[in-house]
Amino acid sequence: MKRRVVVTGLGAVTSVGNDVSSMWSAIKAGKNGIAPITLFDPADLKVKLAGEVKGFDPVPLVGPRDARRLDRVILLGIAAADEAYRQSGLQPGSFDPFRFGTYVASGIGGLTTIWEEAKNAVAKGLDRMSPFFIPNAIINLVGGNISIRYGIRGPNIPIVTACSAGTNAIGEAFRAIRDGYLDLALAGGAEAAVNAFGVAGFMNMKALSTSTDPDTASTPFDKRRSGFVMAEGAGILVLEEYDRAIARKAPILGEIVGYGSTSDAYHITAPDETAEAVAACMTGALKDAGIQPEDVGYVNAHGTSTVLNDKYETLGLKKAFGSHAYELSVSSTKSMTGHALGATGAIESIITLLAVSEGIVPPTIHYLEPDPDCDLDYTPNVAKKRVLAYGMNVNLGFGGQNAAVLFKHVRGGVE
Repeated sequence: MKRRVVVTGLGAVTSVGNDVSSMWSAIKAGKNGIAPITLFDPADLKVKLAGEVKGFDPVPLVGPRDARRLDRVILLGIAAADEAYRQSGLQPGSFDPFRFGTYVASGIGGLTTIWEEAKNAVAKGLDRMSPFFIPNAIINLVGGNISIRYGIRGPNIPIVTACSAGTNAIGEAFRAIRDGYLDLALAGGAEAAVNAFGVAGFMNMKALSTSTDPDTASTPFDKRRSGFVMAEGAGILVLEEYDRAIARKAPILGEIVGYGSTSDAYHITAPDETAEAVAACMTGALKDAGIQPEDVGYVNAHGTSTVLNDKYETLGLKKAFGSHAYELSVSSTKSMTGHALGATGAIESIITLLAVSEGIVPPTIHYLEPDPDCDLDYTPNVAKKRVLAYGMNVNLGFGGQNAAVLFKHVRGGVE
């Protein structure tokens, strides 16, 4: 028999807040976290804006030595994991470490380390590269450092599926618990690719907005959209088997009930114009949950603010939800946070869970000019109240990756 899986802890570090409470308050208020780049000098680049994490100090969390030694992506991941772990009420010795998994994704991993050590190797020689280069660069060491910190000895599986990675990580952890392989998991994603190397790479693909105005740079589903805004951050959820969570009187923040994942098998970067795989991903999550399209009230869309993504994601929503697509409340919170790549699905899953829990649909800010190709209700500019039984988070990635997770409202923490 399949087991129920609930969320008992949340942690986030984002461009609009360095913990879940401040992030959620900013999201509900429609606060813009996109601003001029400060992490490096972008004078030689056309791209001038990003969704940077602001005022982040890892020293109180990991100490001055590790704050200097660890790549920023690992530090952001640890910070989000620490908040989620603490909220869940877990303590050393309160769980079987081999029944506890770590599913922390990243799209690129330690890109700042890769960039800095590549420059160092060219300037000073290969034998002068840091011995910490590899442990800081490889993606599994985000989760590896987290698992070491909390003594988590189950599988450490970093899902690497580009910009759907955070959602895939949550979905795969959900399945492992539901099907009896694990009792607990820390699941989500982290990303810290806002450096000259990362920004230039995406810029040269023509993927990024070159607007210098933070209020016109990320405009999902708006006719003026011209590219996404890179961001950084982390989001981590504690997933737990329902009966176990009840037995230890853990805070039950919501329930995960469905997961879908597909591939376009079409192009390395462009979305499939038929939107069939995107629709199948969402339909798969609905079938996994055993619910109908009409049961879902809110979708946190991938909504990157690129011309093709927003057009074909809209088409995918129509194919998956049929006429009910026009009754959905949809929003892209990337209009506020920017696009945190492999972490974005985890951050947006947290936002979706909170939206369902509180009955508040986050807005898509900067929405001014409707596009005939994007004709759904994108919750323009202002959050709205709506009773929500279920909410879906959808994320898409280069290579044709598609992932969706479904969250259910759990009244009073128990149902």
